[in-house]
Amino acid sequence: MSSMLARYERLIEAGELREDADQRRAAARLDALQKELESQRPGGLLGQFFGRKAPNPRGVYMWGGVGRGKSMLMDLFVETLSIEEKRRVHFHAFMLEVDQMMREARQSDPGDPIAKVAKLISEDVRCLAFDEMVVNNTADAAIMARLFTALMVEEQVTIVTTSNRPPKDLYKDGLNRSLFLPFIELVEEQLDIVPLDGPVDYRLERLGGIDSWNAPFGDAATSKAREAFFRLTDYDPQDAEHVPSAELDLGGGRKLHVPKSLKGVAVFSFKKLCADNRGAADYLAIARSYHTVILVGIPMMGPENRNEAIRFTKLIDALYEMRVKLFVTAQAQPEALYTSGDGSFEFERTVSRLMEMQSAEYMALGHGIDADKMSD
Repeated sequence: MSSMLARYERLIEAGELREDADQRRAAARLDALQKELESQRPGGLLGQFFGRKAPNPRGVYMWGGVGRGKSMLMDLFVETLSIEEKRRVHFHAFMLEVDQMMREARQSDPGDPIAKVAKLISEDVRCLAFDEMVVNNTADAAIMARLFTALMVEEQVTIVTTSNRPPKDLYKDGLNRSLFLPFIELVEEQLDIVPLDGPVDYRLERLGGIDSWNAPFGDAATSKAREAFFRLTDYDPQDAEHVPSAELDLGGGRKLHVPKSLKGVAVFSFKKLCADNRGAADYLAIARSYHTVILVGIPMMGPENRNEAIRFTKLIDALYEMRVKLFVTAQAQPEALYTSGDGSFEFERTVSRLMEMQSAEYMALGHGIDADKMSD
């Protein structure tokens, strides 16, 4: 099996990847980690000396904006890592699994289940690779420091993960964030932080031919929005019914069900976000948690839809200010959505923002920075 770096270089030579300094640095770091892990396997030089509990090599935390190649590098790393005790899993799915394991552990033993769960996870795993580390709820935030201390320090599992954010910005502004700070300290102590935060968004290049605003309603609009989701997430369209969902913590004990949630991309219906009674804080929570929102079923509105139009305006403001990429299916173009009714004149500002959000300049911006700085 060829090494991580050799495979990466062949992809560049074949023209499948462009030369990218940040990606090459990340590939070289992953290649070095691969060699460390392979030297410790049973029969390897260090493995013969230390046995199963050899000190785990220092892991890697890759972060950067959408489309920077994090998932691609993770795929190469896992595919070319020639040890059996490896596992790759989406972070959201892993935390759901941990939650289930902890419930079962509590039923059999009233004590603290975290050490038991960590031991179970590590039984057949020396390298645990996560895609898309993101923390959206207080339950996960509260246990992550203890869980990952048990995994990395006590069970000697090497962690490799990707994220759209640097460690210091994980669970930013989250409820009871003080409970989460020890996890950030653990990550910075135990993992090498490898940024891929350059300006090139390779995934967006793969969206060529797909408009972000798809109207009017119909099979063509639905197909384009659906294709955008699968291209942005690298998820197999043949397995569409198994796309994970999520529960977004809105604070105050409230949660928002996200029907499709994967790799920083969320799918919502207009009815769910704008027909229900929601405020600006809810929309800001969405904008902070997702770099891309796919909103389906935006109708034309009139005086009888005044409340929905106001909520839609607040939603677009939040997405725009956090530079969230927006893909939609709608009944009409932005300028025809709300032409009469209270606030229809003010709605023109929303139309202007919607038009700007379709531009190549806006789509190239990084997530989470005030859009008012776009003209700086």
